[in-house]
Order: sequence, then structure tokens, then C-alpha cells
Amino acid sequence: MAAKLKSKTPTSVVTGAAGFLGSHLTDLLLSRGHKVIGIDNFVTGSVDNIAHLGGNPNFKFIQQDVTEFIFLEGPVDFVWHFASPASPIDYLELPIQTLKVGSLGTHKALGLAKEKNARFLIASTSEIYGDPLIHPQPEEYWGNVNTIGPRGCYDEAKRFAEAMTMAYHREHKVETRIVRIFNTYGPRMRINDGRVVPAFVSQAIKNKSVTVFGKGTQTRSFCYVSDLIEGIYRLMMSDYDMPVNIGNPTEMTMLQFAEQIITATGSKSKIIFKPLPQDDPKQRKPDITKAKKILKWSPVVPLYKGLTDTIAYFRTKV
Repeated sequence: MAAKLKSKTPTSVVTGAAGFLGSHLTDLLLSRGHKVIGIDNFVTGSVDNIAHLGGNPNFKFIQQDVTEFIFLEGPVDFVWHFASPASPIDYLELPIQTLKVGSLGTHKALGLAKEKNARFLIASTSEIYGDPLIHPQPEEYWGNVNTIGPRGCYDEAKRFAEAMTMAYHREHKVETRIVRIFNTYGPRMRINDGRVVPAFVSQAIKNKSVTVFGKGTQTRSFCYVSDLIEGIYRLMMSDYDMPVNIGNPTEMTMLQFAEQIITATGSKSKIIFKPLPQDDPKQRKPDITKAKKILKWSPVVPLYKGLTDTIAYFRTKV
């Protein structure tokens, strides 16, 4: 069921609009005829990610913390809640802000959607599965999460956000969508955000040792940002209101990935090993059966192509 639009030009509100994913989502929405109201407080977002939108009459930006009341005049058709620290470095430094944006921020964003009779999408995460005991992870899996560990602030914030979203759906009849995002990479990632792609690429570009944790046998699967945003857009426009995994099911070990980055950058870097961080998931791979069936979506950008564009971006930042 397509959303009931209040005008021919839909209005979308994007929280976290200056972030890595939020800024790419904003670009896609503008390219598809939406007016976009972006909200961000720049805790982890960057004005550089939206600078190219300056002067665009269809883009309005509000610098605000989404844990505070969101007041907007005029109609809103879609609310996309992407505000949150999303890398281990960020949420280990900002555990309380991470919990607040997942709880209070989600509450305020849902309140806006309810007031405006808008459709709401929460950017949830594969982290809600914790260190999974089932592989690959289907949406029906409830997860294996350490609530009091160092990553608990992020995992539980997102789990709470999903619960709050379903509560608004059931009690207030808000149209809601839940996307569980798996590892994503691409231009506009912060080079020092602690995630594996910027870490490996920046080390390789500088010909420094590439740091692999543990023995490098833990696996991840990497989805290019344009594929991810397309999948999320399709989910919002669909009539499916239960969680959907969006990610790339092509799995590889961290050691394989490090070698691929060194090759792709033409680097002289060597690989070194460091101890595995606490609660670091051993395997991470999405089951995307639902996305394929319901959204007719699957990733199309091959790793070598995505890495080429990402490495080119990071060369401008190193």
C-alpha cells in the first residue's frame, strides 16, 4: 500500500540527516521528488555530508537534538529515524547519548509521525542479534545480547526503539517500518569512526600495518551504501510492517577482507593481529529472503566496484 500523500510532492523528515546513511538517504529522496527536512545535532554527523545541498529549495535543515520535542509546521508524509551514533568508537564514548537517542529520540520521532499522520521508519541494526547463535540471521531470531556489556548501550537502544515502534503501531495505529541494517560502507564514512572499512582503508592508504582483531576468522558481509538505501526506500514504500534485514549476504573473514583492501589500494601494508574486543560478533550475515520476496530487492554493487569508489573518497580525506 503506497502512503497517502498530502500533496504531489511528498515531504520527508530525516533525523540524522548529516550522517553517513542519513545524507545518502536525503540525496535519494530529493532525486525522487521529495521535499526533505533534515534534522541533526552534529554529534557524529558532519556538515560536509550535506554541504552540496546548500541552496536546494527542496531541502531544509534544522540543527537540533532529536531527544527534544520536534515541532514542524505543515504536512509530513514520511519520518525516517536515522539519528544515532552507529560505530563502536562512538557509542563507547557516548553511551548515554546513544541510549537517549534510541529511546527518547525514537519517542519524539514517533510522536511527530503520529501528529502528522505520517509513515515512520526506524533504522534498526543487525546488532540487535548480538553475537548470534543462528547463522545466517533471519528476522525471526531474537538475538543473543549482553545487556550490561560495553556494546549493550547500542544494542539495547535499538531493541527498545523497535519495541517502541511496534507499540505506536499497535496502540496508535501509526504506519511503521523496521529495517535491520547490516554492515554498510561507502563514501562519507568517517575515517576515524572505528569501523572496519575506514580503519582498513585508511591504514592501507598510509602504508601502515592493517590491524586485524583475533585471528581474523570472524566474518562480516558488506553492503554498498547505494544498495542499502534503495532497499530501505522500497521498504518504506511497501505495505510490510514487520522487521526486514537489508544487507549483503556475501560473507568473508576479516583476514580475507584485509587482504582485499591491501590489493585494492595497491598498498605495501602488512597485516598485524590484536586481541579481539569484548562481545565482538564471530559471524554476521543477513538472511535476505524477505527483502528479495517482499521488496524485490537484492544488492547489485560488487565489492570491487564499491571499494573503488570508497577508496577514492578516503584518498581525499587522508
